[in-house]
Amino acid sequence: MNNNEQLLHHFYTSFQQKDVEAMQNSYADNATFNDPAFGDLNALQVRSMWEMLVGSSRDMVITFGQIKADEKTGTAEWIASYTFSGTGNKVINKVKASFIIENGKIIRHQDHFNFYTWSRQALGLSGLLLGWTSFLKNKVRKTATGKLQKYMAAS
Repeated sequence: MNNNEQLLHHFYTSFQQKDVEAMQNSYADNATFNDPAFGDLNALQVRSMWEMLVGSSRDMVITFGQIKADEKTGTAEWIASYTFSGTGNKVINKVKASFIIENGKIIRHQDHFNFYTWSRQALGLSGLLLGWTSFLKNKVRKTATGKLQKYMAAS
């Protein structure tokens, strides 16, 4: 296992163990993050996002695998199983992550998942009917970033 594979393995093991500080320390100070729910985040925001998500989840279980990395890039597959707090619905979210890594730190992290599949599980009927639309995706993103902003202001 090379150094970048070790970094990604450490990141997801820390996620499993809910060790937010170790997760946060995996990112460079100029890191960026993107996923369908939060959109684009800077390093401070992504560090706070993980703290908020891990801290607010009572039953989240993380599994991961397929970690591959070379001297600049990496990929991983992970699954988050949890209860979505907005509805109480159980979610099993399958994610494919891609990374750019420099000097032993993540500088770019992008999570890809099927938003329609996620929205059907998390939101129920509204996700089933509207989960494929940009309207619902934008609404979820606005809600998620709003919660993150409130969380960061209170911290």
